[in-house]
Amino acid sequence: MMEERFIAQLIHCFFIAFGVIIGGSIIGSIGGFVTGDAPFAQMSRIADRLRIWAIVAAIGGTFDAIANFEKGVLDGSTFDLFKQIMLILTAMGGVKTGIIIISWLIQEDVG
Repeated sequence: MMEERFIAQLIHCFFIAFGVIIGGSIIGSIGGFVTGDAPFAQMSRIADRLRIWAIVAAIGGTFDAIANFEKGVLDGSTFDLFKQIMLILTAMGGVKTGIIIISWLIQEDVG
């Protein structure tokens, strides 16, 4: 049962990070259009700046992640440490996938 919840948490983490990059970039580029900037250039800049925030949003953005790291290191609970590392890596995968799709959409490298 616990493994099923953890897999679901990994999937949610991936798609939250993915959604922050895709949604933030596309919606943010509307601001570039309104102000007269090039929307695709604005989309590239926004996607680059949202990378770390997408990861933070996906893992919860609280001190729970830090508390779990502390618990894993100091209390010897390596499974909690492993789970947090997997969540962060999954969020990074969602960010990378979003960046690749934005790069494909605007036909230039992001970052």
